[in-house]
Amino acid sequence: MADHASGLSQVVVVLGSQWGDEGKGKIVDSLSSVYDVCGRFNGGSNAGHTIVVEGVKFAFHLLPSGILNPRNECIIGNGCVIHFPTLLKELEALQKQNVDYQKRLFISDRAHIVFDFHQKIDGLSETSLGTQKIGTTGKGIGPAYSDKVNRNGIRVSDLYEKDFAEKLKRSVAIAQKKFSFEYDVEAEIKRYEQIAETVKPFVVDSVLWINQKYEQGKKILLEGANAALLDIDFGTYPYVTSSNPTVGGAVTGLGIAPRKIGDVVGVVKAYTTRVGEGPFPTELLDKDGPGNQMRTVGREVGTTTGRPRRCGWLDIPILKYSNLLNGYSVLNLTKTDVLDNFKEIKIGVSYKVDGKTLDSVPTNFEVANKIEVVYETFPGWETDISKCKTWESLPENCRKYIERIEELLNVPIRWIGTGPDREDVLQKPKKL
Repeated sequence: MADHASGLSQVVVVLGSQWGDEGKGKIVDSLSSVYDVCGRFNGGSNAGHTIVVEGVKFAFHLLPSGILNPRNECIIGNGCVIHFPTLLKELEALQKQNVDYQKRLFISDRAHIVFDFHQKIDGLSETSLGTQKIGTTGKGIGPAYSDKVNRNGIRVSDLYEKDFAEKLKRSVAIAQKKFSFEYDVEAEIKRYEQIAETVKPFVVDSVLWINQKYEQGKKILLEGANAALLDIDFGTYPYVTSSNPTVGGAVTGLGIAPRKIGDVVGVVKAYTTRVGEGPFPTELLDKDGPGNQMRTVGREVGTTTGRPRRCGWLDIPILKYSNLLNGYSVLNLTKTDVLDNFKEIKIGVSYKVDGKTLDSVPTNFEVANKIEVVYETFPGWETDISKCKTWESLPENCRKYIERIEELLNVPIRWIGTGPDREDVLQKPKKL
């Protein structure tokens, strides 16, 4: 992968460009072999990054994807919310695969904690919305971020304060005023006293830690969870996550200055998927149509939720919008191989409403519901590309499809995914 990373800056941000599940973990894992640090900066166990190494599948929800590379130091940043029982299960799974994470994993003392009561009220809140449900993962992420913003959240550093028990009791009491649920606070306090001792060796002042690494000349990857169209500010609100998976979130979620960031890598699936509710203009709803083929061949089931993903054609308007927000230097096109057996493939190139072309992704749902997608149709390549290792070895129709995406977005595509394994990726030569 060293040649694939050549020319990239000291600090690189890797972001999802659509509605998540683009395959960010794979490129982060690959780049981590030549980078020194990998940091998660947003979200919690609602994320699901899947990496396949020599046929062994790893599914990370909280751990940075660089953890599989022994040279990589990994940090969970202050912008994340951490459910420690989930994190400890992930560490236990690493131990079973003989992956040594000791002295390589660090946790921000400023990160907020997701407790089990957050997960309880997440489910209760979702149920109360009825037909207006958001489609959350039920992992307690929204309630934990709500407590953070309401200034009654509990941070990792609080685990080591004398008043931790009182803070937790107060947080639970506030939640129980809004929702009716049973909760054994005393048992939770005891459990977290044990957890505090277990995770203590990992806890650091993350702002100082990440900036010291930068000053030492270490190469740093900042890994986003979720994706641009799920951003709390810029996504398809309210059908969004509770954090900022866009480039600004990398700054606030790890405490690194914007001027230190060089390249921004946008990860783009060769078609479009989303989990949960919300608008999806290029969605394919025919049960026996190409959307179902994408779902079956691409194994489009949520890593975190187990829910089938909604599938549709590649949507250029949302990618252009995503690029406006993040300013991608280069793109990683993933899961191109899923389209191997399609006779024809479409790209949604623009939106029209009442005969007029829209300039951007509409905020107003009444407008969004009227969208007519304008498509371009391409002949499929109907060839297995999983063994292709060079740009030139790809079928001509596949190359034309990729080049058209590049042309429409005006951003170079550097890496192309040809299969699920970490080695199933090829590099597209730069245009002269």
